[in-house]
Amino acid sequence: MRSARVVLAIAGAALLALSACGGGKAPELMNLRSDSNGPDEFAILPPKALEMPPSLADLPAPTPGGANLTDPQPFADAITALGGNPPASSGVSDAGLYNYATRNGVAPGIRATLAAEDLEFRSKNRGRPLERLFNQNVYYKAYARMSLDQQAELLRWRRAGARTPSAPPAKPGEK
Repeated sequence: MRSARVVLAIAGAALLALSACGGGKAPELMNLRSDSNGPDEFAILPPKALEMPPSLADLPAPTPGGANLTDPQPFADAITALGGNPPASSGVSDAGLYNYATRNGVAPGIRATLAAEDLEFRSKNRGRPLERLFNQNVYYKAYARMSLDQQAELLRWRRAGARTPSAPPAKPGEK
């Protein structure tokens, strides 16, 4: 009986030691990729609501394979949400918004730089062997030092006198 426990303990230690040797690929902190062949709910963009134009004569001529008035246009919608004017068929129509966004300069290789820095950070913060073995998400733990305490920041802004209309109302006695 005692030898069976020793064998199980050695087998368990060997399993833990082998599970820590899973290097070789880039560390993944968030499990965002699906292994199934099912639909991707993030790839579906709902169409805009149908509207009756003021005059049917103002409608553009239909173009086979062309854009529809109800087709979603996420880039133009984002520019509009930021207070800009979406570009016409091509080019940047709101130079003021573009100039303001690039006022501190533009780093041409910023995406590659950030990807390399993030990969280095994730390589150093991969999680413990059992977390990797059981495919646990360690993203929030790895980036915990860099996260913002939302409630403390909200309280700081309220104490400074800033209006926070999109936040929940302040509790009685809190300001």
